[in-house]
Amino acid sequence: MDQKNQKGQINQTDRVEIGYVARAHGTRGDVFVTVHNPNSSAFELATSIFVGDQSFAIETVKPGNGGYRIGLESIGDRDQAEQLRGKTVSVARSQLGLAPDEVLLVDLIGCQVVLKNGEPWGKVIRVEPGAQDRLVILAEDGDGGEIERELPLVDAFVLSTDLKQRVITVDPPPDLPQSRANVSRNRRGISRRR
Repeated sequence: MDQKNQKGQINQTDRVEIGYVARAHGTRGDVFVTVHNPNSSAFELATSIFVGDQSFAIETVKPGNGGYRIGLESIGDRDQAEQLRGKTVSVARSQLGLAPDEVLLVDLIGCQVVLKNGEPWGKVIRVEPGAQDRLVILAEDGDGGEIERELPLVDAFVLSTDLKQRVITVDPPPDLPQSRANVSRNRRGISRRR
């Protein structure tokens, strides 16, 4: 259940960022929202979205190339829609229809990663969504530097996820490639993970 502040509004921490307004679309006030994760199903369930800090009811949704054309209540012309350009788009977590055993990829960012014997193995800095979702894990290399590891997000390698403790237990393959850290921490995905 979403936490609400004293005015009954959903707290920003209970929102999940799913994309941004790329541009106005057409003359009736629709916006084109580019989503962070092309496999996101958030617009299939959401009845409203936040654009920046402003909440809007969704009137129409049409999938497009890399995003969605969205008609928003109270945005009636292209000029109003253009004012939303570049703003982040988020949804209330309660509108995503998550089952009790499901988490969002974005929830994994910042979790500590440990091996099945409890040995620290790094921290999730981002999740690369795609045909094969991957955890990108930043770890110390022992020489004062950092390395990046990309671990496929599959049950064989990801043994458990404890979001309350913010710990993911893994059993990586012995030949998992790693590279010098090239840290880019801002990509986020929202697809579901059982």
